[in-house]
Amino acid sequence: MIPQAFIDDLLQRIDVVEVVGRHVKLRKGGANFMGLCPFHNEKSPSFSVSPTKQFYHCFGCGAHGTALTFLIEYSGFTFPDAVRDLAQSVGMTVPDTRAQAHEISGDSDGTSGVAFDESRSRSTAIIEALEIAAGFFRNTLRGSQRAIGYLKDRGLTGEVAARFGLGYAPEGWNGLQAAFEDYRSAVLVDAGLVIAKDATGNEDAEPGANTRVYDRFRDRVMFPIRNLRGRVIGFGGRIIDDGEPKYLNSPETAVFQKGQELYGLFEARQAIREQGFALVVEGYMDVVALAQLGVANAVATLGTACTPNHVQKLLRQTDRVTFSFDGDSAGRKAAWRALEASLPLATDEKALSFLFLPAEHDPDSYVREHGRDGFLEAVKAAVPLSEYVLREVGRTNDLRTAEGRAKALFDARPLVKALPAGALRMQLVRALATTTGAAVGEILESFQIAQSAVSRRAPPRRIDRKPPQGLAQRALTALIMYPVHAHGLTSSDIATLEEAADDARDLITETIEAAKAQGPDVDFLAMSDALRESPNREIYEALMQDILAVEEYKRDLLLLRTSTDDAKEEAEATRRGERRDAAANELRDTVRRMRSLAIRAELERIAQAGLRDADNMEAYRRLVEEQGRLLREP
Repeated sequence: MIPQAFIDDLLQRIDVVEVVGRHVKLRKGGANFMGLCPFHNEKSPSFSVSPTKQFYHCFGCGAHGTALTFLIEYSGFTFPDAVRDLAQSVGMTVPDTRAQAHEISGDSDGTSGVAFDESRSRSTAIIEALEIAAGFFRNTLRGSQRAIGYLKDRGLTGEVAARFGLGYAPEGWNGLQAAFEDYRSAVLVDAGLVIAKDATGNEDAEPGANTRVYDRFRDRVMFPIRNLRGRVIGFGGRIIDDGEPKYLNSPETAVFQKGQELYGLFEARQAIREQGFALVVEGYMDVVALAQLGVANAVATLGTACTPNHVQKLLRQTDRVTFSFDGDSAGRKAAWRALEASLPLATDEKALSFLFLPAEHDPDSYVREHGRDGFLEAVKAAVPLSEYVLREVGRTNDLRTAEGRAKALFDARPLVKALPAGALRMQLVRALATTTGAAVGEILESFQIAQSAVSRRAPPRRIDRKPPQGLAQRALTALIMYPVHAHGLTSSDIATLEEAADDARDLITETIEAAKAQGPDVDFLAMSDALRESPNREIYEALMQDILAVEEYKRDLLLLRTSTDDAKEEAEATRRGERRDAAANELRDTVRRMRSLAIRAELERIAQAGLRDADNMEAYRRLVEEQGRLLREP
């Protein structure tokens, strides 16, 4: 474990502008440096690097962090490697306060027994075991002419196999015994590498004297699954001959959840940036075969339907995602599930589309028949998300009848409501109106959708202005940090905020409306996206930079450290909850103080006007009572 004090000292000596500037072309823009975001495709710069606060933030995709975070996310370094790289650049030596993770008694490919330290955190031990196994599988592939022949028959070269770290799990029940000194270790069970089966047939048993332990993967070509840092977190195994299942995946573990990871994303990141879009296909072999044929920006789900987590992870890398599944009925069902997962994330600046190949083709076979350029032309003609929705509700209903048109609207309602508020949703509503003959207003009322005031109002002329100060600044900070609290504001609270904010009244109104338009699950990232198109963008950018500067590097290191265990994750969740509660208290206190100031000003006005009038006396009495209640509130 690298001491936290060393990390703190290191980050004090590092210039984030210099570190980021090695990879991103930056230009001075006021107090900060701006450039095109390296984490997603964009035409106008929204990537800001602050030399005074020593952090970066993208207002397009939400990527943010310190110099250390940047190396981990952009270069794919592990946490320790990123620390060592930065330390070397400033002449510091990383203290080695932990024992060696493992002692290798043979070569580094894991062909002889390896002992690893099980006292380390569960997640770290699992990743360590998986990477040892990956080395063993790679080494075994070199000696298996049968597995090599299978890959050659699929058109793969040794170069692409090495790039994706392909390997071979040998025949037999205990092949991995050659890779680990303690083959019966519970860590290997937790990592999904071996199965421990007791006398009753239970395959979830703890390894012991009365359990049979054997390899999960046998006689399979192995596809290591890497996270965005390049660490092996699981495997997919493809059987060579006939047999079931054709593909076998690692079970879910402390480091691997199928609904959150994508095969090939680590390898495809650079190609995604260069091509400007990500291609989602069905299987591991599709990804590798497409890379072999020059389409290197493909990723695949891991034997499960596409989830919102998958889509969100891709949209952090690029603004364009195309789904291309097999042309059969199963592929079309997978495409529809991908559409449902994409709807909540289909904001106006994102483009999601669906490529439907002929039934006899998958992406691999299509590229082999039509070539890379022919496939990319097909991608350009992919069906946009909105058109896919319209096509499907029209295909499944008879639009010639009133009943069919009504059913089409009924089917479209949950799909449209799942879209975030914005221009795309309104365009889809207008298209539905044209298709069904209903008026736009009727559809909006039927779907219980109202245009937000932000979208209705013509944007004001952009003017230079200074960020708000005092109570208005406190209120805006709390609302932007945890915008979910905007949903708990009463009409009286909102009126107080708007009336007391003076020159920042429009900012308060816009922030509250934006938060409510995003729905009850709105978070900081969603607000960053919503406010970046505002004519007041520079004001919000300054406020968000101030927010992120607070203990920023410590928060990022806690989130990205590779050695986190369950206890640390629980502590982090508790800390986040405390910050959220603190923001709610801050907002309530700000409203109370604003109201107190307004009451004091009104009391002075009434006193100056005279208290002889009965109405003035009654108003004065009510205000004094309200002032007393505010003072008594905790």
